[in-house]
Amino acid sequence: MKKLYVTRHGLTAYNAEERVCGATNIPLTETGLQQAQKMAQNASQFGDIERIIASPMIRAQQTAQAVSEVLHLPVETDDRLREWDYGSFEGKSRLTSGFQEAKAEFGVKMPDGGESVFQLVYRSYSLIEELKITDKNTLLVCHGGVARVIDSYFHDMTIDRFMHFFMGNCEIKVYEFE
Repeated sequence: MKKLYVTRHGLTAYNAEERVCGATNIPLTETGLQQAQKMAQNASQFGDIERIIASPMIRAQQTAQAVSEVLHLPVETDDRLREWDYGSFEGKSRLTSGFQEAKAEFGVKMPDGGESVFQLVYRSYSLIEELKITDKNTLLVCHGGVARVIDSYFHDMTIDRFMHFFMGNCEIKVYEFE
């Protein structure tokens, strides 16, 4: 059975500070780079990853490069894996008034040029549908919001589960295509 591996990038300064980081293109911290190295070693233990596709954002590219060096596979880049654009919530505390509520308004774009959940789902699901018909076990290196949407592709999610889904930095989840 074909597998889809999904990981979130390593730690960034915004992650450490509990700040909203979607479209903001920032690098990994030293801790994030170490997490990426450790995750790369863990990924090699699966022994069947044949392809790496990463978000174009620097934090995902740095994470994917660590895996590439261990698995000796090139990193492909796909813009559909970029993180959710949170609009004017970018850089603010995750506890900012209205942020959690805005995330739950699936058909409403984030304020000041951000994306809706439906836009994020559309681009994420379209990539999964393409991968479903390939014959390679693939590792996607992405972001927390994208990982949440990918999980919803494989598992039914209530709004509550969607809102509380969390994927740690460099955690790896494994999904199987039927």
